[in-house]
Amino acid sequence: MFTEISPGSRMAADPQTGPEVPGLELVWSGHVPSHAAEARRYEHWLDAAERERLASLRRTEDRDRCRTAHVALRRLLADHLGGDPAEVVIRRAPCFVCGGPHGRPVIPRDPVHFSLSHAGDQLLIALATEPVGVDVEKVPDATAVTELAGTLHPAERSALDGMSGMRRRIAFTRCWSRKEALLKGTGAGLNAGLATVCSGVEAVPAQPEGWRVADLPAAAGYAAACAVKRR
Repeated sequence: MFTEISPGSRMAADPQTGPEVPGLELVWSGHVPSHAAEARRYEHWLDAAERERLASLRRTEDRDRCRTAHVALRRLLADHLGGDPAEVVIRRAPCFVCGGPHGRPVIPRDPVHFSLSHAGDQLLIALATEPVGVDVEKVPDATAVTELAGTLHPAERSALDGMSGMRRRIAFTRCWSRKEALLKGTGAGLNAGLATVCSGVEAVPAQPEGWRVADLPAAAGYAAACAVKRR
């Protein structure tokens, strides 16, 4: 069952089970304003890299989003692994493209795989037994959809051409969230190019070889998805 933590509850207090996707153990969603004050109290959990990233953000809302996301992630990882959130060691895997130390975030020796996403005032975190990616996206306006549609897979562009209005905007967002989740899971990120994989724009996601892709419940005006590597 996928459930958003209600306002006022302890951040990431009770792990929420994800949809029926093999390998996916937990999905947690959060509303940034509901948890921002609590996250400030636990900012000391963050490591040097997270603090540096936080300090680089100028807008208060961006800092709140970043802080809340990483505090929630550390809480969930600590609950899963057993230990102190401040002592969870998060490293970067080698980059999919260049091999440098800036690939997807990992726990040394991979006792659990995880992924984090945020958009607008929404957060999304997943833990899994296999490499995983999650993404949440806010539905863009029609102009943005038109500008970005050309970056998608040819089959996706063709399907969108037959849609209009809100249906087109929602279909685009659904597709984009699936695609980003998949590219996060592989570790390629956007470096691989959005046109290189087809995640589909229709109600049922496409299933790229070696991966399971599923849509996740999301707040009104958002779309969310996960991708979990097949064993």
